Amino acid sequence: MSDKPIASMPSLTYKEAGVDIHAGDAMVDQIKHLCTRTHSSRVLGKYGAFAGLFQLDFAEKLFARNYREPVLIACTDGVGTKIKIAAAMGKYDTVGIDLVAMNVNDLIVQGGEPLFFLDYLAVNRLDPAITTQMVKGISDACVEAGCSLLGGETAEMPAVYAPGEFDMAGFAVGVVEKSKILDGTTMEAGDSVIGLASNGIHSNGYALVRQIVQKTGAGMGDFIPEFKCTLGEELLRPTRIYVKSVQKLLAKYKVKKIVKAMAHVTGGGLAGNVPRVLPEGFAVRLKRDAWDVPAVFGWLQKNGPVDMEEMYSVFNMGIGYVLIVRPTFTKPIMTHLRTLGEKPYFLGKVKKAAGEPRMEWS
Repeated sequence: MSDKPIASMPSLTYKEAGVDIHAGDAMVDQIKHLCTRTHSSRVLGKYGAFAGLFQLDFAEKLFARNYREPVLIACTDGVGTKIKIAAAMGKYDTVGIDLVAMNVNDLIVQGGEPLFFLDYLAVNRLDPAITTQMVKGISDACVEAGCSLLGGETAEMPAVYAPGEFDMAGFAVGVVEKSKILDGTTMEAGDSVIGLASNGIHSNGYALVRQIVQKTGAGMGDFIPEFKCTLGEELLRPTRIYVKSVQKLLAKYKVKKIVKAMAHVTGGGLAGNVPRVLPEGFAVRLKRDAWDVPAVFGWLQKNGPVDMEEMYSVFNMGIGYVLIVRPTFTKPIMTHLRTLGEKPYFLGKVKKAAGEPRMEWS
């Protein structure tokens, strides 16, 4: 070992290694109000604790949530390579909305309510202003979904992510009364399939989207007449959150239980997601021309070019959420969904079918 005193040796800091603790502290202060604004009286403890506390049941008459047989629901998801579009645009709030939406839309499929959300953000270097944008989107979406942003983690990893790169993941926890779990077991031939309009691409298929965009040479700031906005604005359009509409619909028919099953249409499109909620021995037969396909999908198909079957197997093609319901309630349900701000479409019917659950086109 060297005989030199330690004090005379150059001092290495964590910041020089790529991690700025002070920037992290500043970011935590900046996002505090974005987290606490999502909290209800069910959130206990103080902001900044090592873990969040959430009370499942409580006695406040106005907001009582007293479950007889509560079953917890949990899911996790990310935004995929849509984050590359956000980085190119220098706009980071909408992907925060996507992050929450992709999780809570999955969570409600079995009839539950979202309770709280956790986020994980990984960056090259921590920029408090950019991180605050991300968390603002997450916070706004949590408010829209009626769940609390209970906590999160931001990891600064310059050895893993190149400058300007980042990734994000989300984790949602919810609850459902055991007797109200929607699992498709009451499904019958003749049940109606209702689709709710998407907001465009949502957050799936962006590896293909980015390849098509690169091929066209179009810039994110280019105005696309079919979209009535710039390319970047269309590609960053955030995923729709269906939570409140679905919850209000289920509450309206909680005695009659007319909703048999639901599906969140993500990667794999209708054919890859609707069969996931069908019991053995059933299929759905849908009409391909039953809804309006957003212009962005036509633009992508043409500029790929992409085979139409491939389009329907990758993208939602304009349907972001599906409900399978008792046929006699089809019209009143669709009317009620319109009053809730949704754009519902009658897509087709459930049928008996041998073999694995599947989707067919009529």
